[in-house]
Amino acid sequence: MSNFSNQIRASSALIKRLKHHHRSSNPVLLLLQSRSYTTNEGHRPAIVQKRSLDILHDPWFNKGTAFSVTERDRLDLRGLLPPNVMTPEQQIKRFMVDLKRLEVQARDGPSDPNALAKWRILNRLHDRNEVMYYKVLINNIEEYAPIVYTPTVGLVCQNYSGLFRRPRGMYFSAEDRGEMMSMVYNWPADQVDMIVVTDGSRILGLGDLGVQGIGIAIGKLDLYVAAAGINPQRVLPVMIDVGTNNEKLLEDPVYLGLQENRLDGDEYIAVIDEFMEAVFTRWPNVIVQFEDFQSKWAFKLLQRYRNTYRMFNDDVQGTAGVAIAGLLGAVRAQGRPMIDFPKQKIVVAGAGSAGIGVLNTARKTMARMLGNNEYAFDSARRQFWVVDAKGLITEERENIDPDALPFARKVNEINRQDLREGASLVEVVQKVKPDVLLGLSAVGGLFSKEVLEALKGSTSTRPAIFAMSNPTNNAECTPEEAYSSLGENIIFASGSPFKDVDLGNGRIGHCNQGNNMYLFPGIGLGTLLSGSRIITDGMLQAAAECLAAYMTEEEVLKGVIFPSISSIRDITKEVAAAVVKEAIREDLAEGYRGMDARELRKLSQEEIEEFVKKNMWNPDYPTLVFRND
Repeated sequence: MSNFSNQIRASSALIKRLKHHHRSSNPVLLLLQSRSYTTNEGHRPAIVQKRSLDILHDPWFNKGTAFSVTERDRLDLRGLLPPNVMTPEQQIKRFMVDLKRLEVQARDGPSDPNALAKWRILNRLHDRNEVMYYKVLINNIEEYAPIVYTPTVGLVCQNYSGLFRRPRGMYFSAEDRGEMMSMVYNWPADQVDMIVVTDGSRILGLGDLGVQGIGIAIGKLDLYVAAAGINPQRVLPVMIDVGTNNEKLLEDPVYLGLQENRLDGDEYIAVIDEFMEAVFTRWPNVIVQFEDFQSKWAFKLLQRYRNTYRMFNDDVQGTAGVAIAGLLGAVRAQGRPMIDFPKQKIVVAGAGSAGIGVLNTARKTMARMLGNNEYAFDSARRQFWVVDAKGLITEERENIDPDALPFARKVNEINRQDLREGASLVEVVQKVKPDVLLGLSAVGGLFSKEVLEALKGSTSTRPAIFAMSNPTNNAECTPEEAYSSLGENIIFASGSPFKDVDLGNGRIGHCNQGNNMYLFPGIGLGTLLSGSRIITDGMLQAAAECLAAYMTEEEVLKGVIFPSISSIRDITKEVAAAVVKEAIREDLAEGYRGMDARELRKLSQEEIEEFVKKNMWNPDYPTLVFRND
C-alpha cells in the first residue's frame, strides 16, 4: 500500500511545474490549479515498496503490458512481460474483444444469465488491474452499472458464497466483539475516505442474505469510484456479520458466514457501536454509508449516529433524495413550477425504511415550500396516503409502527373519503385519485392492471407512476404495463433499468430510472470536500434539488425526468458542488486538505465546481517509483 504523504513529497517537483504552467487571471482559480491537494486525483507519482512479480500481482499498481520500458527496468520487470509496450487504449480494446467473446462461454450452463457471466469477467479484471477496471467501467458506465450494481448485484449477493475467489473489504463478526479496535489496523490503507457497510439483513428486496451482502457494499463503492472519483485505494467495503435468520443459509454447507441466528437488542447495538468507534478512531475523517439494513434498525442507527459521525443511510436518505428529485421533476413535466409540489396527492405503497424515508423527506420538502412552520408541516402530512401489506394505514391500526404513525390517516379524513383502515391499494387509488402512485414495497407486480386502471381517475392531467423497488423482479410494474393501461400521457420511473417503450408512430414512452447512484456519490464526495463533520437534511435536500433541476424544460415536458447514466460524472460533480455550497451556508464546512473553510467560503459556484472536478480521481496509470524502506 502506498504512503500518501510520501507520494505528495515525491511529487513536489511536479507541483512546481504545474504552478509554473497553469496561469489564470482569477486568483482563486490559480489557487485551485496550483495547489498540491487539487492536482487531479490519480496523477501523482506513487511510491511503492515492491517490485517484480509482487507488482504484477498487486491490482492497485499492476499495469500489465502497459508498463513503460523505464518502469520495467526500475521495477525489475524486464523479461517478465512480453516486449511490446501497449497503450491503455490497446489494452482496453483487447479486453473488450475478449469480454464479448467470453460472455456466453463464461456461463455455468443455461440457467446462468449473461449478466452474471459479465460480472465474473469484470471481477477478474478488478482482481488483477484496478485502474483498467475503472477505466472500462467509466467508459461503458451505462452498460456496466447494471452489472456491478442493481439489478445484477442482487444475483451476485444471492450466490456470493459460491462466487467468492479472493477477499475484498473487511468482515467484522459477532465473534470479534472486543477486538474491532485492533482489527481495523489490519487494513493496509492509512487513509480511508469512504466506507459502505451492511449487515446483510435486507439486501435490495431479497431479504436476509447474511454475509453474502458484502457484494452490495463492493458494488456501491465501485460506483463511488466511477461516478464520484473517490480514489479506489481509499474505499473500504464492510460486512458486519451478526448471524442470519435465513434458514437456507443456516443449513448451507458452503455458506461463508456465521451459521447462527441474528443478534438482537442491546447485543446487536453493542456490535455496531464498537465498529463505529473503531473505524472513526483510526480514520477520523472517513464517511460511512449504511446500506441495506432492515427497517427495524435502519432508522434507529441513523438517529443514533448521524449527529456524532460523518454517516448517512442510503436506503433512507439516498432513496428519498432520488424520489424527491423525481417527484419535483414530475411536477415540472406537468408544466407546473416546482413550488406546486405541496399540491400533489401521493399514494405510497410500502412502509419500510425506504418508504418512510421518502415520506419524511417529501413532507419536509413540502413544508419548507409552504413556510416551514407547524401548520405547513401538518398540511404537508395530509398529501400522503400510505398502504402497506395490511392496507391503508390509519389511526385505527393496532400496534402501528412508530415510524409510520405520523402518516396514519385520521378517522375524520378517511370517513370523508369513504375509506377505512386496511383499505386495499385499488380502493385507495380509486377514492384518492392521486397525482402520483409511488411504489417502495419490494413486491413485484403490486401495481396490477386493476390498480393501473384505477389511476385513470387521477385528477392530474399527467399522473406519475414510480415503481421504485429493486431488483427488476421486485418492480411494482413494468413500463410496458403502465403505458398499455394508461396511454402515453403519463410519467414513468423505476428503480431498476428498463428500456423505453415504443408506442408506435414515432412516439416513445420514456422509462426513467430513479437510481440512487444519481445522488449518493455526490453526497459522499461533497461531504468529503466540504469537510463537514455531519451530513444534514439541508445538504441532502440541496443534492435532491440539484438533481431535479438538472434536466432542461424541453426534456421534462417530454417525460424525461432523470438524466442518462452516461452523464453520471458530470451529475455527481454538480451534486457534490451543491452539497459543498450548502455545508458552507450552514457554517459546517471545515475544508479539505489545504483548502480551509475560510478559502472555501470565498469560492463562487463556478469555482466550487472546479474544486470538485480537480479532486475527482481519474483512472490513469500513475508513474511508479520504487523505494525500499
